[in-house]
Amino acid sequence: MEKIKQNTLHGEVAERIRDMIAQGALAPGSRVPEKQLCEQFGVSRTPLREALKVLAYEGFVELLPNRGARVAKLTKATLKNTFEVMQSLEALSGELACERISEPELANIEALHYQMLAHYKSGNMQEYLLANQQVHEAIVVASQNDVLIDVYKNLNQRVRRVRFTAELSNDYWSQAIQDHEAMVEALRARDGEALGRILRRHLRDKVEVSALEEMAE
Repeated sequence: MEKIKQNTLHGEVAERIRDMIAQGALAPGSRVPEKQLCEQFGVSRTPLREALKVLAYEGFVELLPNRGARVAKLTKATLKNTFEVMQSLEALSGELACERISEPELANIEALHYQMLAHYKSGNMQEYLLANQQVHEAIVVASQNDVLIDVYKNLNQRVRRVRFTAELSNDYWSQAIQDHEAMVEALRARDGEALGRILRRHLRDKVEVSALEEMAE
């Protein structure tokens, strides 16, 4: 992994650790290996610990008195509450995107959608999930609301390893594809009300406790 330059702010360290948590490289409940990360990133303890303070404020880690930090666990209650907020954020982003989206942004979302379909049909679920995630993120960015984008990014990072990797039924994935088709149609029609409704339902389906039981304590 590329070492972080010494003049880079601790924000980049925090971003690296967020990604490691989201990708499962740092498991929920595990201790954050400070010495190992300092060596891996090529930084001293000071920016690392400043980054951990930021991540603790965001809810990614828990600081332990005189014992470093550990990755925060995702409970069922936390997941449920987080997804409820994200339902509203995605619905609002869809409504705003239909008002503000540019033609290049729409073309990009359509391209991502067709890539997602191709991966789904070929059975490449890893690439399918990546394209799926990119579609949702692109709609949020198209809202052109910086506050919404920042809040969404933070919450999505917390639950990304669950949202885009949970093992769900074939019926669920089939419905998800239909939802994405409807999303693109609503964007083309600039129908914010319809897109908001679809996004809210789409994420609500994901938060079924039965589907998340094995993903959280």
